[in-house]
Amino acid sequence: MIDRRDMLRVGAAAGAALLMPGRGFAQAAAFAPKPGQWRDFEVVTRLELTGQGRSQAWIPLPSVDQQDWIRPGKSDWTADAVSAELVRDPKYGAQMLHVVFREGEAAPAVEVRSRFALRDRAEDFLAGEKPVLAEAERKLYLEATELMPTDGIVRETAEKAAAGKASDIEKARAIYQWVVANTFRDARTRGCGTGDVASMLRTGNLGGKCADLNALYVALVRSVGIPARDIYGIRVAPSRFGYASLGAGSATITKAQHCRAEIWLEGHGWVATDPADVRKVVLEEPPGNNAIDNPKVVAARETLFGAWEGNWLGYNMAHDLELPGSKHRVAFLMYPQAEVAGALLDCLDPDSFKYTIKSAEITA
Repeated sequence: MIDRRDMLRVGAAAGAALLMPGRGFAQAAAFAPKPGQWRDFEVVTRLELTGQGRSQAWIPLPSVDQQDWIRPGKSDWTADAVSAELVRDPKYGAQMLHVVFREGEAAPAVEVRSRFALRDRAEDFLAGEKPVLAEAERKLYLEATELMPTDGIVRETAEKAAAGKASDIEKARAIYQWVVANTFRDARTRGCGTGDVASMLRTGNLGGKCADLNALYVALVRSVGIPARDIYGIRVAPSRFGYASLGAGSATITKAQHCRAEIWLEGHGWVATDPADVRKVVLEEPPGNNAIDNPKVVAARETLFGAWEGNWLGYNMAHDLELPGSKHRVAFLMYPQAEVAGALLDCLDPDSFKYTIKSAEITA
């Protein structure tokens, strides 16, 4: 159990750090997301293909429905295609639009509009409603995947990180702190990374981006018996808390993909976490290459175990996903995917792939 006095002391220390003069954070609001007003958004994804041969595409749709922080709305689309249908991955429930274009189509294109509502979330660790996790869901979010084993070096690392901790929340927090302290955001990593956890630990190269660092956290936590999952999504609006690195920089969000992580804690349910974003603040928050005791880093490190800001759309939680109607599979579905003449295109090259994603907040 968490000692209330300890939590209050930590919160007071973090709050004091935010107000320290001369440290570059006094002008911004304290990083304290909490459930409040809902915000409505629309994301428009437009994809255009070139090349010869049969073409098809898969575009992620908002699939995460957690009524305390995200409410998916309607998605519709226009496409001059043989077929365009909403399909759902049977294992994780990930929804996507699967489009098959006419053979020989000169300029295959599709545009998808998705609406959804978001708000900030924050867990009150001093209270709880005692939710129950269904056994099938518990099993799913404890299992190993191709890139996220839960035995061997993964379990050994988790057990060392959580040594001496008794409760799930203590173990999860200790592993979170270990990931923040021992990893780094590597600007050279393409896209969001691949999430190859075992390779990271075997080589000792603990650098990467969100799909690497948060996958590492999920695998470590699963290995000690705590259900956990990645949520793959995209930033849709700037941060309201003064973090340039933790929000969309413009209405065009084509390269704003980001995955987050949740852990299941008895008495609380699914709890927000994001150690990868702490490392993003270290590397990218202006002026960049910040010290671990920088006030913005301290605030992010404290806040992102239990809370996150509602400026991010979660698409789905799917791993090792088979693309319907294709021989190809992807590690996760966070980017539009397409193939021409049976060859899967590089989803991390939207200029040659020709897709754009734009976001707008709906205020009327």
